[in-house]
Amino acid sequence: MPEVSKLADSVHGLLSSHVVHDLSLPLSEELPAHWATHMPFQAKIYNWFDREETRDGHLFSRCGPYYTRWLLLDEHTGTHFDAPSHFVPPPGSDLPHSGSPGAVTASHVPVRQFMGKAAVIDVPYRRGFDEVPVGESYEFGPDVVAGWEAENGTLTSDHIVLFRTGWDEKYQAGHAGSAYTHDVLVTKTAPGWPAPDTDCISLLLSRGIGCAGTDGASMGSAHNGQPVHVLGLSSGMVFIEALGNLGSLPVDGAYFVFLPIKVDGGSGAPGRAIAFVPGFGTD
Repeated sequence: MPEVSKLADSVHGLLSSHVVHDLSLPLSEELPAHWATHMPFQAKIYNWFDREETRDGHLFSRCGPYYTRWLLLDEHTGTHFDAPSHFVPPPGSDLPHSGSPGAVTASHVPVRQFMGKAAVIDVPYRRGFDEVPVGESYEFGPDVVAGWEAENGTLTSDHIVLFRTGWDEKYQAGHAGSAYTHDVLVTKTAPGWPAPDTDCISLLLSRGIGCAGTDGASMGSAHNGQPVHVLGLSSGMVFIEALGNLGSLPVDGAYFVFLPIKVDGGSGAPGRAIAFVPGFGTD
């Protein structure tokens, strides 16, 4: 089919002229991959090439000469998205905020909704960080979106909004990683990530935005994350949280793609986020 071949060549040529940036956080037991009050991420070698004694115990070849592990992970581990069902109870449940969006689980969200022109909006967490109470987030309003639009044009439904806070620099192995969510949510010894308020989300909805992301640990604030989630998710928007490396993107001009695991009935799912930026090479 010549037309199919031409399309493949066209897409290949286009993508070859772009740098691919990986915007996903790695998963490891040494990293703060899980929400601090939820099930921690775990990985265990189930089958090894041959029986072997290591410092940490024995490895076994239960099934043959190959290597595989099992994983234990919350649906909201590492770079992941929130489906509407995450904060919206199912219709007919008589629970607060219930409605039809509550029936939209992870596998029901169209893949196309995770793809679009990246509008990267800077909200550095260091701005006023020392003035934010411990255990709370600085909540920013629609003015940060208006500022981006003044420089780059009005957002449209073709955009995916990405809030670049720099919080992902706290995603570190070992004790240092406690700054990512544990110090904020559990010990409450530090302020949290910047997060949009409901007025900000309302403006995005008015622009037809169907997907927004952040390199913070959550789109909602550390001290009161429900209102933003209920407003956005009940309106059919999805959130991508715990992104990384947004500092590598221009404020405008990149193309964003997120591909989550297709979890049937899920409240969300981890996935791989990338962006295409004009240029040659691979990040």
